Amino acid sequence: MGKKVKKNIYFKYYAKIIVLLFCLLNLQIQSLYSSEIVDRIVVVVNDDIITLSDLNEVFDQYYQKIIKSGYLPDREKKMIYQVRKDAIDRLIDKKLTEQEIGKNNISVDDKELDSAIERIKKDNYYTDEDLRAALLQEGLTIDGYKDSLEKQILRSKLVNYQVKSKIVITEEDIKDYYNKNAKQYKGKIKYHLRNLLIPLPEYATEDEKKNAENKMKSILDSLNKGEDFAEAAKKYSGSALASQGGDLGFIEESGLSAKLQQVIRKIKVGEYTGIIETDYGYQIFFVEEIVTTEGKSFELAYADIENKLYNEVVNKEYLNWLEKLREKSVIKIIN
Repeated sequence: MGKKVKKNIYFKYYAKIIVLLFCLLNLQIQSLYSSEIVDRIVVVVNDDIITLSDLNEVFDQYYQKIIKSGYLPDREKKMIYQVRKDAIDRLIDKKLTEQEIGKNNISVDDKELDSAIERIKKDNYYTDEDLRAALLQEGLTIDGYKDSLEKQILRSKLVNYQVKSKIVITEEDIKDYYNKNAKQYKGKIKYHLRNLLIPLPEYATEDEKKNAENKMKSILDSLNKGEDFAEAAKKYSGSALASQGGDLGFIEESGLSAKLQQVIRKIKVGEYTGIIETDYGYQIFFVEEIVTTEGKSFELAYADIENKLYNEVVNKEYLNWLEKLREKSVIKIIN
């Protein structure tokens, strides 16, 4: 009797282990199956692949905007189709470019990248703070800008490697551009600005807008009563530069939106604007300093124009080369 009980206990014990192992195996199979469903290959580019998750990373931000824009069903369907097609095309071009860059061992080192940034700062009379402020106005970070600049340099090197005829920009080309864009090379007005921001979500409700506006009115009232602008920015602003008193550095007048230009022109040094509704939310700007830079002579503008014209040719040649590369590549789009 005792032996039978022990056998039954052992049998139940081993049965439980077998069931547990079976469940674990089943979970693994389900996991593999579900991941295969969630992420799959959407494009084959030569020996590389583009997955659904790669596509969604590019496509989703545009998809959400289309969905929330309230288009009629037919219009919405066409837009989603076109945006998805454009996203796939961009990913294919990116993959082809990466493949060719890898094949030809093309790279950009830190020294080249730093030199390019220093050249940009010099051409625009920017300090480090000015550059960061200008990028912030465009919704960019310095790291994001470096990444974009690195891709631009890699593309330029790739085109130089692939294009047999050397790209030459003549002095006549540069002089012609300078004369046609003379206004661009006149003296420029630069404003040293601070801002105070109450941000709004991309698709803010009326209640959210009203609450933000009321908060900003309260802050404006404090400023009118004599509160220091920089201290108010530190306390109330939702900007990434709030801890620095909302200091945006020097920004060229042309770098401001048309709406903001009109407002800032009327403000004297040491004064601040009223509440301005912008794409980022409600803002108040303080004018810390105003300077006028000297215009650029042809000689001083020469290198900047040469670089600009060179990049235009590079981009044109890049697109031509890319089109030819597509024709001889094996590209399969999987719906």
